[in-house]
Amino acid sequence: MNDSRNPLPPIVSMDEWRAALEQQIAKEKALTRARDKLNAERRRLPMVKVEKEYVFEGPSGKVSLLELFEGRRQLIVYHFMFGPDWEAGCDGCSWVADAMTHPAHLHARDTSFVMISRAPLDKLERYKARMGWIHPTWYSSYDSDFNFDMGVTTGNKDDPSADRGEKHGVSVFLRNGNDIYRTYFTGKRGVEYLGSHWTYLDLTAYGRQETWEDSPEGWPQTAPYVWNRRHDEYDI
Repeated sequence: MNDSRNPLPPIVSMDEWRAALEQQIAKEKALTRARDKLNAERRRLPMVKVEKEYVFEGPSGKVSLLELFEGRRQLIVYHFMFGPDWEAGCDGCSWVADAMTHPAHLHARDTSFVMISRAPLDKLERYKARMGWIHPTWYSSYDSDFNFDMGVTTGNKDDPSADRGEKHGVSVFLRNGNDIYRTYFTGKRGVEYLGSHWTYLDLTAYGRQETWEDSPEGWPQTAPYVWNRRHDEYDI
């Protein structure tokens, strides 16, 4: 019997389960093929040249955007939401960073990866130590227009009194010699499948357990964004 306090999927025979699974896998394979096609289209996008010089502060001092490539052809930047006056980084961005691992595999494909935020470097390093992150290298864009120009900090960059908001996202850059081009950007839910924990929750019977999901009646659900925490803040 299915207890409403502890909802479960329907219990069926092995044959019924295999049949249902095969139907589901067929749909997932179709989605994978559609994503492959989308990725191929992305590789054919045009690009725009980055004309401005940017300087960032990192663990080894000040570096340019070109130096962030570390001699590689491509650079991925995760725009981590961390405003200059914030005491902690964004909890959602922290989820994404929790899933980031050693960049050796990216390096093998001539690609570097960094995080950039507008908060001063000392705040970034304290928060990184709190979270126990080793990778990736985190840089501050506090003294540059980078965040504004990339569209991840809103407001008037020339007016210190203007209201400013932070957005998360991923920018991809390509280098041809010393010339740098921006080839792609995604934000909002576009970052969820970049190795984050959301990817794994989607594979479970209960999913993300959020009210926007189309789940069976009685499934455990809460409103989105009210339950996620930084990984050292859960009471578990």
